[in-house]
Amino acid sequence: MLTEYINKAMSKAVYDKLEDGSYCGKIAECPGTIAFAETLYHCQNELRAVLEGWLLVKIRHGDHLPIMDDIDLNKGMPALKEATAHG
Repeated sequence: MLTEYINKAMSKAVYDKLEDGSYCGKIAECPGTIAFAETLYHCQNELRAVLEGWLLVKIRHGDHLPIMDDIDLNKGMPALKEATAHG
């Protein structure tokens, strides 16, 4: 389901060609996801890596994730708990 979520998020990405010929990519639904690269292909790959890192941070901190079409990763997402020693 995570791969499908990432693919749907990537389908919402917007790319701009900058004055110097390089590219900038953003996913508005995922604030803070932005990437820059010399080619569109590399920008897409960089944006996917940024998105994956963004998701890891959001999940680790228990932050609400945007719903991508019909995929809601917030449902049933287990909260991370500190390990405690028993004994």
